[in-house]
Amino acid sequence: MSDTPQAPGSTDSSGPTDSGLADSGPTSSGPADSSPADSDRSRSADQPAPASATKTTPAIPAGSATPAPSSPHATPSPRHDEALTSDVLVVGSGPTGLLLAGDLAAAGLRVTVVERRAHGISNMTRAFGVHARTLELLDARGLAEELVKGGTTVGHMDMFGRLTIDLSRLRSRFPFLLVTPQYEMERLLERRALSEGVQFRYGTELLGLRQDDDGVTAELRGPEGEGHLTARARHLVGTDGARSRVRDALGLPFPGTAVIRSIVLADVRLDREPDAMLTVSGSGDSFALVAPFGDGYYRVMGWNRNRQVPDTTPVDLDELRTIAREAFGADYGLHDARWISRFHSDERQAPSYRVGRVFLAGDAAHVHSPAGGQGMNTGLQDAANLSWKLAAVLRGRTAEPEALLDSYEAERHPVGASVLRSSGALVRLAMAHSPLQRAVRSLAVGVLGAVRPAADKALGMISGIGIAYRAERGAHPLTGKRAPDLDLTGGRLYEMLRRAEFVLVTPRDSRPVTPEGVVGAHWRSGRGSTLLVRPDGYVAWASDRPDPAGLHAALRRWTGRAQR
Repeated sequence: MSDTPQAPGSTDSSGPTDSGLADSGPTSSGPADSSPADSDRSRSADQPAPASATKTTPAIPAGSATPAPSSPHATPSPRHDEALTSDVLVVGSGPTGLLLAGDLAAAGLRVTVVERRAHGISNMTRAFGVHARTLELLDARGLAEELVKGGTTVGHMDMFGRLTIDLSRLRSRFPFLLVTPQYEMERLLERRALSEGVQFRYGTELLGLRQDDDGVTAELRGPEGEGHLTARARHLVGTDGARSRVRDALGLPFPGTAVIRSIVLADVRLDREPDAMLTVSGSGDSFALVAPFGDGYYRVMGWNRNRQVPDTTPVDLDELRTIAREAFGADYGLHDARWISRFHSDERQAPSYRVGRVFLAGDAAHVHSPAGGQGMNTGLQDAANLSWKLAAVLRGRTAEPEALLDSYEAERHPVGASVLRSSGALVRLAMAHSPLQRAVRSLAVGVLGAVRPAADKALGMISGIGIAYRAERGAHPLTGKRAPDLDLTGGRLYEMLRRAEFVLVTPRDSRPVTPEGVVGAHWRSGRGSTLLVRPDGYVAWASDRPDPAGLHAALRRWTGRAQR
């Protein structure tokens, strides 16, 4: 496939968290913190029960129309349902698939979501932390405020009794970690998707797929009584979790290994609150985390080196109490579990996120340890990157459609690899056992506490604020960086991004005529630079001085249209 128009081959986390742009909008009040653990699993291919996050599904040969039937009777010929003809078919209705589907439908595209499970969102959840960058992306869709109101903002995190991390230093409108169950995110995104006209097919399982020059044909098994169906779409996106049927159908491997086993998760009440709102601690043999939901329940996660058992082994509160006492010195009187589970966590990543007209996003593309709370957040950021690119190609609003589609993998695959590395490093610090390992942990914690640039860089990556995409050689330093919530004459940047279009920011005295699909805005300050901001809030092009020819070329390249 051709190279990206932006040539973004990897993440660049070295830039400042405010992207070098000082005209950021007002920040909301509230405390701040980041979660050291969060196990996001897509709702489609993962049961909401305490089973493994990474059970495998028998591979479906790439390009197969229908696998061999599981019964002795012949498989009936699939029938085509015109209702299953769409521009984009999304397989899986977890947070990643819901955000993607809503975005595409809001752009005027026909979108169908197929979900293996019956309709109904379980109150059992592994993901619970929403980071600042994800909240910015929700803000660009008018959704952040409602989600924040329903959750708990956490202002700082205590690690191992030696380090307090203060997220109020984040230069974002959302300088905190939002603690809210994954099912609340799903309710919000499902409601939006329905309001935009997304068609849902629950109880419908992918059996196989094949591609041709014009689109993708998916073979499905519908609910009882419907039999085998075929769906036709111009593109298909697999957001169906760690045991992705889409990934299997493409013949893609999912290399990696289990990084931590026998983790216990529970949502419980406590007789006594921890001193810190979000705290993680560990002994030589155990570590644990406590985070508040704000409704009287707390998420408690624990692990004990000496209790390594299969995921199917029954788990109870006594086991969790023992782990908490070893890690914290107290179990805080935990009781009344509304959910308890045992699972293991893998580090895996698909080698490709795009195969022809089919894409992978979220846990279908990458899974990693719960440390850092980045699972659900990384998947949602995948969706935000892919959705505008698919919409631009399907609406004819790009001069280089193949290059733009290729840029999804070029930009997001390195992010997934980076999250694997950082979350893996964090969980290994928590699991430190030998004197040498614990000395390394003490040194790392000490450096983060004493060296502010190191702490800010780590915080930027975990929160997503510091993620940037590599730009072409010679590009402006802001190219590929996240744009903060700039204060513009027409309002906040992220309010303007709610139109899901590019935003062209120019000096106050300039009057460029913007093409269709581009929103014009001016700096409220006297800043003289010009920025072209992508629909996902990253800078596509920038210049510190008037450059009509450069702007014309950037608009033509990114939007398929030039200034009038």
